[in-house]
Amino acid sequence: MFLEKIALITGAAGGLGQVLASKLGADGWQLIVVSRQAARLKAAFGEAHLQIEADCSTPAGVRQLFAAIKASQMQPSALAHCVGNIRLGALHRMTEDDFNDCLSANLVSAFHTLAGFVGGLREARSPGAAIFVSSAAARIGTPNHEAVAAAKAGLEGLVRGAATTYAGAGIRVNAVAPGIMETPAAAGIIGSPTAREAAARQYPLPGIGDPAELAELMAWLLSERAARVTGQVWSMDGGFSSIRPLVK
Repeated sequence: MFLEKIALITGAAGGLGQVLASKLGADGWQLIVVSRQAARLKAAFGEAHLQIEADCSTPAGVRQLFAAIKASQMQPSALAHCVGNIRLGALHRMTEDDFNDCLSANLVSAFHTLAGFVGGLREARSPGAAIFVSSAAARIGTPNHEAVAAAKAGLEGLVRGAATTYAGAGIRVNAVAPGIMETPAAAGIIGSPTAREAAARQYPLPGIGDPAELAELMAWLLSERAARVTGQVWSMDGGFSSIRPLVK
């Protein structure tokens, strides 16, 4: 059974989520957009799309989300999980609450949301595709990124494991791994001209990432054009995690 082109975007009110929603909508997808705050969805999308307020970081929140989707008689065949946060700080200075919040936003939410998404596809006996957002910090040591690096590395393990488990059902699972992007989530890191310049210089291909470019890659990975791609983490980090620039 093949479903309609319905995409579920979590974290949809964030910078990347909004850009991806625009891209997928232009590509002909019907959208289900999700955020913990209904007011932010309303501000971002007006009356467009099916809007659901839910907390994807808890099993109860995910059950609420997929119950609302089922009640709407929509079954998404694509999932773009854009939930996450950036918690920076050395191990000895990070509080337990900040660490748990980082894990919850970046790893726990992905686990529960993917479980709910896969459950719906299996019930519908349909193939599908999911895309997650990792980070360059999961692949290369970066100062003060211990918490987010641990969470995103766990996410990449989840992607590979789930891709293996569900390949036989035609369910593909991939991730993208950007560097710093021009989004509200990164405002605290690149808020000053000096910080922005320093951040841009650290990449072999200098600059700050454009979420529209990442959205293009994510949309492709969800599309039928990527039908042979699963279990992969696609870097879009200016070469940061794999090469070193020539020092002059």
